[in-house]
Amino acid sequence: MDYKSIYESWLSDKRLNAEAASELNDIKDNNEDIEYRFGAELEFGTAGMRGIIGYGTNMMNVYTVKRATQGLAEFIKQLGAEAMQRGVVISYDTRRKSEEFARVAAEVLAANGINAYKFDDVHPVPMLSFAVRELKTIAGIMVTASHNPKQYNGYKVYGEDGAQMSPEDTAVVVEYIQQITDYLGTPPPTVEQVKKHIKPVPAKVDKKYYKELKKLTLSKKAVKKCGKDLKLVYTPVHGSGYIPVTTILKKIGINATVVEEQKVKDTEFSTVEVPNPEFKETLSLGIKLADRIGATVVFGTDPDSDRLGVAVKNKDGEFEALSGNQVGILLLDYILTRLKEENALPENAAVVKSFVSTGMAKPICQKFGVTLFETPVGFKFIGEKIKLWERDKSHAYVFGFEESCGYLRGTHARDKDAVVASMLCAEMVCYYTSIGKTVYQRLQEIYSEYGYVLDCNVSIPFKGLNAMKDMNAVVDSLKVNPVKEFDIYKVASVRDYSKNLKTDVATGEVSEIGSPLTNCVYYELENGSFICVRPSGTEPKLKIYYSVKSRNKAEAEEALEKMQAAVQKVLGK
Repeated sequence: MDYKSIYESWLSDKRLNAEAASELNDIKDNNEDIEYRFGAELEFGTAGMRGIIGYGTNMMNVYTVKRATQGLAEFIKQLGAEAMQRGVVISYDTRRKSEEFARVAAEVLAANGINAYKFDDVHPVPMLSFAVRELKTIAGIMVTASHNPKQYNGYKVYGEDGAQMSPEDTAVVVEYIQQITDYLGTPPPTVEQVKKHIKPVPAKVDKKYYKELKKLTLSKKAVKKCGKDLKLVYTPVHGSGYIPVTTILKKIGINATVVEEQKVKDTEFSTVEVPNPEFKETLSLGIKLADRIGATVVFGTDPDSDRLGVAVKNKDGEFEALSGNQVGILLLDYILTRLKEENALPENAAVVKSFVSTGMAKPICQKFGVTLFETPVGFKFIGEKIKLWERDKSHAYVFGFEESCGYLRGTHARDKDAVVASMLCAEMVCYYTSIGKTVYQRLQEIYSEYGYVLDCNVSIPFKGLNAMKDMNAVVDSLKVNPVKEFDIYKVASVRDYSKNLKTDVATGEVSEIGSPLTNCVYYELENGSFICVRPSGTEPKLKIYYSVKSRNKAEAEEALEKMQAAVQKVLGK
């Protein structure tokens, strides 16, 4: 059927709920809206699905959630009775309809005879990941659209290891989902099935999570000296981080002043334009509070509390929002420094970062004799490294991060954890305060020691039903039209991650990268910088990453400007 016929079939179906019928009736004269809602199906990829909240096959609503959950249920049932008994943990954040989507997901599982453990209130991604491992469930579901605008929601599936479901298992789930053509036909559970299969997550899970985090502290003496009087501002930006972040800080003895207006759960995120803490504007209320109380650091978490944003006061007394890369190298430097000072750095210590994250991680790891590994974008790949090393004992995982403000210390979770990152951030402030430094001063020392690196990324939005296809076409065009230089910056080698191949430009030699396949082109430049182009996996944006190595900030900014102009010329944008 074409999109108009699908729209009419929904509207005439007596099983359609009243809210959906009203919403779809309101757009009967808007052909463009009807085509967007029914001209495609919301894609379920390796990061689950994410879309604008509304009714239609291409939107986030109870029917697309039920369909996805039924596909997951079919996957679990073919694993056998034990998998069904182990069940699924379900969590959700503070977004519109998050609790409703979590509830209907639990009901679909129950109707299929699968146990569902549902948190009774909002809980962040890392606590869902931890609960999967602690309860030994077969899978987990997180209802969230992370840092996207308020109009969005999403649905992420986790495997039994606590990491986002593997591409292989996701492909099987997707096959089951695609076999379901009747969106409105998912049967509801009986009263008996609800009583038997839907259970609360035991309170002990939260307690065990905090206990695991306390084991990861690195500066107890500094915290004891400075923690109670620390001037530090935290904002949960109306999200799920408020209780866990303030709880763990209290447990280790650190005082943080919370932005009152932003600690309340608010589906509209009414005090910010976008609930993304990597933007200085999102932290603006925190910065005002910090100026008032004399704090030098502000940090905030996104709605599902897997990302941490940080702003620090610079030498001129003004707040600067740090990039995810800058926070990453600060935490990396702090963790390795403290482990070495305490003679606790494992001989086979390893750090993992996504390959689009800063090149500065390499010299820091080299200084401490730590092995650095690179993975494609997506924290599940970092989780896979942890699982591998637990099995073969070849390396000891110390820290992992992505430039998109995602960090993980510890192996209690297998996804980004802004709760443990908040704890480490606060502890790091204590440590530097105890030795008479600020976090900003330490960042400048890092630049002085290793050389200046300017990291940034640019997103080019795409619109329409074919947005993903169009973005991939742009990346594919780079593979057939080799680029040898960007302005005065010559390309040393090109990595084509869709083929797992690296080509040396000077010699033409081709070698394997040794990485999972993903559609991405990565240019290594002769001066040690890099440029990377890839489509976003969660929203219709083409992402371009720049890591510019230079002697100082001014030269790096000049080089970046030239590189960006050259890239725009190549892309025709």
